[in-house]
Amino acid sequence: MIDRRAFLAGAIAFSATPLAAEAQQPKAPRVGLLGFGSAESSPLFEALRQGLRERGWVEGQNITFEDRTTVGDYSRLPDVAAEAQKAGKVPRVGLFGLGSAESSSPFFEALRQGLRERGWVEGQNITFEDRTTIGHYSRLPDVAAELVRLRVDVIVTLGTTPALAARKATGTIPIVTTTGSDPVEMGLATSLARPGGNVTGLTSSGRELIGKRIELLKEALPRLFRIAVLWNPESRTESFALRDAEAAAKSLHLQVRPAEVRGPEDLEKAFASIAHERPEALALLASNMFRAHRVRIVKLAARHRLPATFSDRSFVEAGGLMSYGPDGKAIFRQLATYVDRILKGAKPGDLPIERPTKFELVINLKTAKALGLTIPPSVLGRADQVIE
Repeated sequence: MIDRRAFLAGAIAFSATPLAAEAQQPKAPRVGLLGFGSAESSPLFEALRQGLRERGWVEGQNITFEDRTTVGDYSRLPDVAAEAQKAGKVPRVGLFGLGSAESSSPFFEALRQGLRERGWVEGQNITFEDRTTIGHYSRLPDVAAELVRLRVDVIVTLGTTPALAARKATGTIPIVTTTGSDPVEMGLATSLARPGGNVTGLTSSGRELIGKRIELLKEALPRLFRIAVLWNPESRTESFALRDAEAAAKSLHLQVRPAEVRGPEDLEKAFASIAHERPEALALLASNMFRAHRVRIVKLAARHRLPATFSDRSFVEAGGLMSYGPDGKAIFRQLATYVDRILKGAKPGDLPIERPTKFELVINLKTAKALGLTIPPSVLGRADQVIE
């Protein structure tokens, strides 16, 4: 008669080599224990543990076990095996944006930070697939399809347009996003309270924000009458935002002069067109492409002596006049909560889409001085940060 405990201990020799190889990786290997019986099977698996301890594998230190011994019908075994396989899987999160690594990385690093605070450590129990793309919006469907082929567990998008591309590519993989427009209007959710489908996250109420930015610009420049707006007609999001900008300008008795920018190669031409229209100021719609090329845009605005308002502080830190919007890094730290809950079993359609609670006004007085402007105290007094 075969000594079953000795047999199990002996079997360890066959697994020691692959386990040693896996131990060189950052994560501790996990061994699934699958049997048909009852708790009485535990002495056999304890013999396995003992044999591994003798070879330096200590549970809770450099190895873990997933015990899936089942009692009942043999038909349960395939389900238990599948569960054990899932338990041993390290989740992968796809990072999907349009811009550049330099412009997107601060936000995705904030996401990583938020996940670390919740126990998700890259290289140990979570991995990331960064597919930020540089170029035209036409590239987005291909990048979204690539993430679907990789079978990531969650896709996190920077902006509405990548979210739309991801949603078109998959109706099953959860998508966590931050949008500058109404996700219901964009077709990403059925409602904010109960999104349904596979998309959730945060919306920064873009309609109200573009109006607020133009309003603040008007307060800073009381004689403002004509304002240029940079936008990309290939972006559905920016088409809605331009409409909102025109409505906000009309309420303030301002004229809007739209200037199309389909890609970074159009910037020089767009500013030449703006100069021909002779506006007194410039507004940019929220755009990952604009953020990626913010230094160039700020220099073009300075060359044409155009006071400009932007969607986030990175433009002002690069030399732009003023910005009003949510703290992007704080938003992505908050998105980590959604990713955490989804990886723990929550359905994205059941997680309400929330709004940021804090918005910041940043003003660059050095730029104002270079443009010969005096910012009224009523505007300066509301600034969260003044760059001098």
